[in-house]
Amino acid sequence: MSPLVGPQDLGEAVILDVRWRLVGPPGAESYREGHIPGAVFCDLDRDLAATPGAGGRHPLPEADAFQDAMRRLGVSGSRPVVVYDDADATAAARAWWTLRYFGHPDVRVLDGGYRRWVAEGFPISAEEPAPAPGDFTARPGGMPVLDAARAGALAKEGVLLDARAAERYRGEVEPVDPVAGHIPGAISAPTSENVDPSTGRLHPPEFLRERFISLGAVPEVPVGAYCGSGVTAAHEVLALAVAGVPAALYVGSWSDWITDPTRPVATG
Repeated sequence: MSPLVGPQDLGEAVILDVRWRLVGPPGAESYREGHIPGAVFCDLDRDLAATPGAGGRHPLPEADAFQDAMRRLGVSGSRPVVVYDDADATAAARAWWTLRYFGHPDVRVLDGGYRRWVAEGFPISAEEPAPAPGDFTARPGGMPVLDAARAGALAKEGVLLDARAAERYRGEVEPVDPVAGHIPGAISAPTSENVDPSTGRLHPPEFLRERFISLGAVPEVPVGAYCGSGVTAAHEVLALAVAGVPAALYVGSWSDWITDPTRPVATG
């Protein structure tokens, strides 16, 4: 089953609005202005991550905390979930990945997000529903993960993709974290190139498959992804899944890697 879904196929799913921006107005403001009818706002910083610290800017939440958050949003294990953001699924992919990691069996991403929903003439609402509490049970381990040691090893022994913009990978700029550069041996693979910029939709599976093959990411080779804090890297894992390539996520990503000054940093 594809991890993507179109606007006409939401069915009876629980719908989570995961609009989020690294800088700019909070996603909750956009949600209040208008959203898919019945959608509940899911706060990426609060609901999909633990408190920033040693594990990076968006560490993996504890199972109990994540379970409580999802139940509050109306998520149950027996009901499908559809997640969406503004357009390109960068934030929605973090919700998709985290729900899959904690064992939800049926989570899909609205391809093209809210922009596509509106463009295709589907109704919008400003009403904020009060969902009935869900019964989701969080069971960690549903998706492969990397810690810093395994990410460093994978960069040498397999394929570790850096999902950030190329200039951040090269260490020319670093707008967020205090150290610039990348994990030695990692391959630059900006996640923006997985998306058609004119529509916000992911490229077709064949396109993505060819892209990842050109980077050495093929099913028979161990593949992982990281970014600044484990958000856009989840989008890379989503695109890899669409292409048929399983991949592990380094959740702490660069913001975790640089917390240990003994870990090497590459530039260029």
